[in-house]
Amino acid sequence: MKKFFVAVFMSVFIGQAAVAEPGVSDRGEAVVIKAAASADAASLSRAPLRVRSVKVSVPRSLKVSESSQLLPSGDIVWREDPKGDRYAQVQAIFETAMKRGVAPLKGSIPVDISVEVVKFHALTETARRSTGGVHALKFMLTVTDARTGKVLMERHAVQADFEAYGGRKAKAAEAQGQTQKVRITNHLAQVIAIELSNPEGYTGSLKSTIQRWNYM
Repeated sequence: MKKFFVAVFMSVFIGQAAVAEPGVSDRGEAVVIKAAASADAASLSRAPLRVRSVKVSVPRSLKVSESSQLLPSGDIVWREDPKGDRYAQVQAIFETAMKRGVAPLKGSIPVDISVEVVKFHALTETARRSTGGVHALKFMLTVTDARTGKVLMERHAVQADFEAYGGRKAKAAEAQGQTQKVRITNHLAQVIAIELSNPEGYTGSLKSTIQRWNYM
């Protein structure tokens, strides 16, 4: 799916003499950008896209947990904002992250992206004070041509888990301004940038016992 997505854009991208390092198969059908493994400025400048709009939704059908357990069940676990509308809080984090992540994309093809949050599982107070764990983040992404409405990247899941600090490590990070919100926002920004600029999409993985527990 991602290779099809990239090939569609590269046919236009190369035709406009954009700066890229293409490799064409014997049949001339496959075109691949050798994007960097991380969302650095050079790789983003070679991406064919520019994002016109970002739409983020957080379905009210998702289960919010306010439990203080180490590993509570639920789709949304969030503590760093004051207790309130967790759906709106998560949406705000995603909107900030997505807009920040796509801002460097200056390609010739205007697109709209739609993001639907599936899981936003940060740490409870108990986990934050002790073991740490995993920020379990998952969303569905769809990319459409802003001019025609044609779907260019079909709706698909993006898994964006990464390490969540606990205990002394969490305190040290907070002392440097690296709160859960800051780290999650920055991470999601990088994830969407890679997903839209790398032919293989975001492929980061975090395998741990704690992560597996988060999905039980």
